[in-house]
Amino acid sequence: MSLRVVLADDQDLVRAGFRVILGTEPGIEVVGEAGDGAEAVDLVSRLRPDVVLMDVQMPRMDGLEATRQILSAGRGTRVVILTTFDREDYLFEALQAGASGFLLKNASPEDLVESVRVVARGDALLSPEVTRRVIARFSAVSKQERTRPPSLTDREFEVLVELAKGASNAEIASALFLGETTVKTHVSRVLAKLGLRDRTHAVVFAYEQGIVTPGG
Repeated sequence: MSLRVVLADDQDLVRAGFRVILGTEPGIEVVGEAGDGAEAVDLVSRLRPDVVLMDVQMPRMDGLEATRQILSAGRGTRVVILTTFDREDYLFEALQAGASGFLLKNASPEDLVESVRVVARGDALLSPEVTRRVIARFSAVSKQERTRPPSLTDREFEVLVELAKGASNAEIASALFLGETTVKTHVSRVLAKLGLRDRTHAVVFAYEQGIVTPGG
């Protein structure tokens, strides 16, 4: 069955461009388009798409509130936020609302297609360009100030700290002198013990718990 996608953006040209790109891909079908957040919520309720590509700044209802309403309904639709670098404060709000990832509006057609496929299969989309730009605005607090969740071992906590910095498995392995297979195991245990859905929400957890803090 084709992956069903709804496009939510107040710019007609953006939606048209995305529709053309996705429409040429086998196994992907654009089933609806919305020009504002309220319309997006209504379309998702009626059409039950697999994925929504959601702009943030839209009239009537912005993409953040639309994302909250869509995901709180629990219909299984995944949301990818369309973003630019000028409002990075939106990113953590969207993560807290339950968005599965982010895509730059100037992303390549290949990245657009991949974003739909990635989140549709239940994974998180952490664009390196977006993630590193956001994480650069947060500095890890000193080890003395960090509070390790009691369910985590010291090593698992070290892995969580690296996740909070936006590090990949390979980068965590290098930083902690571990094999990548071992890192994957630790990441899975961290997510399971903390009840987190994916790496994206591990970053949110670390931010909320003070493992990373604004500044720097």
